[in-house]
Amino acid sequence: MRFFVPTDMRIGRGIVSDSADRLAALGSRCLIVTGKRSAAACGALADMAAALDAAGVAYAQYDGIGQNPTVESCRAAGDAAAQFGAEYIVGIGGGSPLDAAKAAAVFAGNPALDDASLFTYAWPQRILPVVCVGTTAGTGSEVTPVSVLTNAAGRKQSIRDDRLYPALSLGDGRYLRALPEHFLRSCAVDAAAHCVESYFNRNHTDVSRIFALRGLEILRPLFEKMRDSGTQSLTDADRERLYLASIYGGYAISVTGTAFPHALGYYLTESHSVSHGIACGVFLPAFLRHSRQCEPAAAVRLETVTGYGIQAWIALLDAVMPPCGVRLTAEQMDALQVRYANNSGIARSPGEINAQTLYAILTEVYAK
Repeated sequence: MRFFVPTDMRIGRGIVSDSADRLAALGSRCLIVTGKRSAAACGALADMAAALDAAGVAYAQYDGIGQNPTVESCRAAGDAAAQFGAEYIVGIGGGSPLDAAKAAAVFAGNPALDDASLFTYAWPQRILPVVCVGTTAGTGSEVTPVSVLTNAAGRKQSIRDDRLYPALSLGDGRYLRALPEHFLRSCAVDAAAHCVESYFNRNHTDVSRIFALRGLEILRPLFEKMRDSGTQSLTDADRERLYLASIYGGYAISVTGTAFPHALGYYLTESHSVSHGIACGVFLPAFLRHSRQCEPAAAVRLETVTGYGIQAWIALLDAVMPPCGVRLTAEQMDALQVRYANNSGIARSPGEINAQTLYAILTEVYAK
């Protein structure tokens, strides 16, 4: 068994403002990587700027990261970091800016890198340290060595390497106040997907399952509250717990990786602009039923620890998730099977998933 997460993860109210000394220790110049609006809207960007000013760290900003970061935008961020002479990169936002910051750190240290070399890990020079400031509660990227990118063909493709672990990650649950209801629900479902997919994963360990179960324990009452009263009923303490649950999910998948809900969900994001958490979440009911059949003892333990049976979890997820709404014909589902051949996320799922099983899963989601 191996558990290795070298990230200094700190969570608490005002943690970004209190981190000037830690930021100064990483260097005297940095690039801040964000999207267009969210980092500023939630207050995280202002908090980081104040902390960097207090630390005497010079900074510039690159705000060209979209919801699904492209290799091209990450390369541009890396170029901006190199031109500024940045000694480290700060990513502020949800999974997209955080993943982009990791890829930008690779490009900043390896300016001649082409796309093929990026995905084959031919990184001859060192990569810059990364600081992650999470402003959503789902990604877990703050504590994983993974960056999920959109390649030149428009397909999701990941890089995973221990060199991508952030040096420092900071989380303040109050930043979640700025999230629209649909997006907060999507993030929360993504956190649940990480926990569930890791728990039943072929690569699971005792440690990864501890994190996965703890994440689900925290999520269950929060999901009940969202189901009954909406996200507007969440207090700052609730948001802090939601953020903590997403970090537990991140710790879990840092060991195991994800399973077939993520693998199948990428198509929905790429081709139908379905938000990532919902794109994964619509496959969770099938994954839970499949896993209960393949791993009955593990399912009983999950039910005992969380206080919810598998079917109750499915009903709760269905109540919290916004609808996906994508419908496909039988021919379209048949065509999708080709892209899932030799897929690593499917291979990490429990039991056997053959063409017939996969078609049944796709039919459950797309032919309702």
